[in-house]
Amino acid sequence: MAFKIATWNINSVRLRMPIVERLIMEVAPDVLCLQETKCPNDLFPRERFEALGYPHIAMNGQKGYHGVATLSKMPFDDVVTQDYCAVGDARHLSARIAVGQRAIRVHNLYVPAGGDEPDPAINPKFRHKLDFVEEMRSMRASGEPGVSSILVGDLNIAPFPEDVWSHKQLLKVVSHTPVETEGLLRVIAEGGWSDLVRQALPLPEKVYTWWSYRAKDWTAADRGRRLDHVWSSADLSPHLTSVEILRDARGWERPSDHVPIVVSLDI
Repeated sequence: MAFKIATWNINSVRLRMPIVERLIMEVAPDVLCLQETKCPNDLFPRERFEALGYPHIAMNGQKGYHGVATLSKMPFDDVVTQDYCAVGDARHLSARIAVGQRAIRVHNLYVPAGGDEPDPAINPKFRHKLDFVEEMRSMRASGEPGVSSILVGDLNIAPFPEDVWSHKQLLKVVSHTPVETEGLLRVIAEGGWSDLVRQALPLPEKVYTWWSYRAKDWTAADRGRRLDHVWSSADLSPHLTSVEILRDARGWERPSDHVPIVVSLDI
């Protein structure tokens, strides 16, 4: 059975609903996971997604900040949200989806960006990010008997030198500092996760999913980072058929600074 999942930090779902609709029309994922939705649950544009063929919707929203939402063509159950670091941020939700005869728990995550100064002693945002990643170490890809796992989202860390435009110049820049990259790779290793993007697009290929709004010409500068990720439990990785980084979406009208990742599996 073919199964397609897309993830996108949309940077305000209501503001960018036209390009979300474009993605759906062009790609038609079975499951769409959005981050940084920036709206409370009661203001989420549920009806528009239902009209687009996504009647199954799970949200963890927050006014003006953060927020994640998972939209599905197929039913799901056991929706869970986790309050990482116990600060009340809407940064996680998971749902169990039946894909054919296989149950898959889909985790949708938005890791804190961490501010500008990579020193937790003077920057509480960076301390929060490191604590969040530390808590992620408890997430196990095979944590539920008989249930496979997929983890997607804006994790705000580019773990490999080839995930940034300049490893040397970004070693002291938040998102690529050694304490962050080592922490995220530890989460992957200890949790038994498979990095599906790097499975399909292996090192040393350069892969980016984010380009700053600050660049006057983002395409010419091409100073990107791979901040968005798709991981799976080991039992799903042999079923991977393709990974698409939709770079062109960075140039759509009123774009997000992130672009979608679309992952296809044959389950």
